[in-house]
Amino acid sequence: MPVQHEPHGGTGDTGAERAVRQRRLGGELRKLRERAGLSATEAGTLTGLGQSRVSNIEVARIGVSAERVRTLARAYGCADATLVEALAVMAASGKRGWWEDYREKLPPDLLDLAETEQHATAIWTAQVSHLPGLLQTTDYARLTFLQNVPEPSPPHVEHLVSHRIKRQEVLYGDAPVPYTAIIHEAALRMEFGGHSLTQKQLEHIAAMSERERVRVLVIPLSAGIFPGAGQTVVYAEGVVPQLDTVQLDTEHGAVFEYADAQLDRYRTFMKRFEAMALGETASRDFIHTVINDL
Repeated sequence: MPVQHEPHGGTGDTGAERAVRQRRLGGELRKLRERAGLSATEAGTLTGLGQSRVSNIEVARIGVSAERVRTLARAYGCADATLVEALAVMAASGKRGWWEDYREKLPPDLLDLAETEQHATAIWTAQVSHLPGLLQTTDYARLTFLQNVPEPSPPHVEHLVSHRIKRQEVLYGDAPVPYTAIIHEAALRMEFGGHSLTQKQLEHIAAMSERERVRVLVIPLSAGIFPGAGQTVVYAEGVVPQLDTVQLDTEHGAVFEYADAQLDRYRTFMKRFEAMALGETASRDFIHTVINDL
């Protein structure tokens, strides 16, 4: 069902444009209500919205204005002013993102990832068998997409590549998002496309690691086993910790995690990954060693 918007105070943008943030906002409002010990019926009576509207807001069938977010938060007794204002900003944000140009061309989870990165205050990723998408060259990205099963058509490959490269804009500009990429040695040593392509890709990562807000940390094979070793994780920090997001790659597409327990779990994972990795300078030197070994 498409997202509808409130006749009074809604933002006026379409459901497709606000899919991921609308869902997250509704989920966070549901959490506040449940923590207050209120049913949707009780919340509807308390706020004058009615059970149906409260439920529809929580499942993102209808939008909600910033002022109504504040009203709901007051009714739920939420004293965390920083969180409430962050949720109000989510409700008020109606700017159309560049990823909407791909709405009919690519799977929704890829658009959701781009939107999540765009609104993050910091991004962390841990990669064991692949190199991070935000650090991939055009040629490397194209080759990885050509390995998809079933093999995508040439036009679809180019849509995937251009979307991936466009995502990388968060690392540039006047206010780049702080980015930490933790990469296992195994991913560095996989020769995708032969020596030349791999060398150019690794040289690009080494060069990116010199940027002020980009950290590249390498976990060497000698570090041994570690928790979550088989996962590819993107951890996007929100304006407040409650609005952090975890994205996991699976064979069936991306999975997004917002639950408090999952956020705590992956915060721990990322800290452990970082603790096992070499420092920034040592990691850069390690990458150059791998390049020389090609």
